[in-house]
Amino acid sequence: TWTTVWTDGLTSLDKYKGRCYDIEPVAGEDNQYIAYVAYPLDLFEEGSVTNLFTSIVGNVFGFKALRALRLEDLRIPPAYTKTFQGPPHGIQVERDKLNKYGRGLLGCTIKPKLGLSAKNYGRAVYECLRGGLDFTKDDENVNSQPFMRWRDRFLFVAEAIYKSQAETGEIKGHYLNATAGTCEEMLKRAQCAKDLGLPIVMHDYLTGGFTANTTLSHFCRDNGLLLHIHRAMHAVIDRQRNHGMHFRVLAKALRLSGGDHLHSGTV
Repeated sequence: TWTTVWTDGLTSLDKYKGRCYDIEPVAGEDNQYIAYVAYPLDLFEEGSVTNLFTSIVGNVFGFKALRALRLEDLRIPPAYTKTFQGPPHGIQVERDKLNKYGRGLLGCTIKPKLGLSAKNYGRAVYECLRGGLDFTKDDENVNSQPFMRWRDRFLFVAEAIYKSQAETGEIKGHYLNATAGTCEEMLKRAQCAKDLGLPIVMHDYLTGGFTANTTLSHFCRDNGLLLHIHRAMHAVIDRQRNHGMHFRVLAKALRLSGGDHLHSGTV
């Protein structure tokens, strides 16, 4: 906002404004520059990724004077990071819950991602877990569609997990996607997973939003659930080299908002 108004005199604009403290050209690119900008911490609400992004990238990307803009990285002071809970549990707690150490955890996503009935979906989960996998996983757009409502999926998956555990003697799991249209519905699904004694739920943190993700992360910490995060929609933000945000920024934001591990795509 560039317009001078009388209320400017009621505060200290110099205290709260951002400051560009360095500019350097991008190597090998014409008319492209990296600008280093610092903001006072008082501009940001504690523990809110939503407010952090609203302030840093909320309006500036729409300025007519800019042909393109990309947020490459964030350097976040410890004083601010300490206001966030972060991941619900972490790697060591996950290994403790599974009683599996000294090796990577192996899992897969159930395919086809859409169209299976809940019963057949549970059957596929059982076959994978019984065959030796540690985890199976919902796809990002498996929520609660007419062909497979969420509660039916949760029940058949729970049956598959307990059956495979009984036959293998190992602790198994399935990333149950709790993403929903409202935070209330999302928490209802997470609560159902807890009531069934299942170890982990999943969330689409970009399409679901940071407020919803932080809410679910807090619930998972309080209720002993692990939280897997899917990055659906990331390429809308991070694919272009000269506009949007680098994925490292999205990953750091998730580290603050909360998630035990993040889907990274094909390796």
